[in-house]
Amino acid sequence: MSVSAIIVAGGKGIRMGSATRKQYMLLAGKPIVCHTLAVFDACPCIEEMYLVVPPDDLDTCSEKWISSLTLHKKIHLVAGGIERQDSVFQGIQAISGQQCEVVVIHDAVRPFVSSPMIEACVGEARISGACIVGMPAMDTAKLVNSGRIERTLDRNTIWMAQTPQAFDLNLIRTAHEQARSDRFTGTDDAMLVERLGRKVRIIAGSRLNMKITTPEDLALAEGILHRMPTD
Repeated sequence: MSVSAIIVAGGKGIRMGSATRKQYMLLAGKPIVCHTLAVFDACPCIEEMYLVVPPDDLDTCSEKWISSLTLHKKIHLVAGGIERQDSVFQGIQAISGQQCEVVVIHDAVRPFVSSPMIEACVGEARISGACIVGMPAMDTAKLVNSGRIERTLDRNTIWMAQTPQAFDLNLIRTAHEQARSDRFTGTDDAMLVERLGRKVRIIAGSRLNMKITTPEDLALAEGILHRMPTD
């Protein structure tokens, strides 16, 4: 069963407070997105990658970043949309018609994803059609409205969603097409599948699988990378 990966790198990086988009900011001397691509390139179950970037970045990504990497798998550059959901849909459209049965969707700014994490997610998606990684909530969770606590939630039932998220290609395509028809925007791709009445599996990811969106996140990522063992 062939597996393709959609790496979503269409973010504006507003919370970074920088003119450089967050996916291109340097982490240990190279863009965050390059770290992420290297993991997927090395993952045995991934056959090819679709990197979705802002339309204005296509040439720069190809000539500056992609050409600087030694990749063993084919990578396709795809022009993204206005919102993340639009960009994922563009990636799905690019895959459609190819020999792909499972698609893995991942945020480019989560560089600490691992091959075992990707493979575990894909393995569950092969069985159930939809699986994401996440982590159980560790802190006490409050339901808040206008700055006031309405009630305390049972944290034993709350997980924080991450990527990768893996789906049967036909299922996630249908979910996105239905969302577009309904003019519905979800906070992740699993939410669109849930709207179809389908159950989505969730498995443990890693607390290191952070999404880098702020300067503090980038500083933390530098620290994590510095302490990680090298081959």
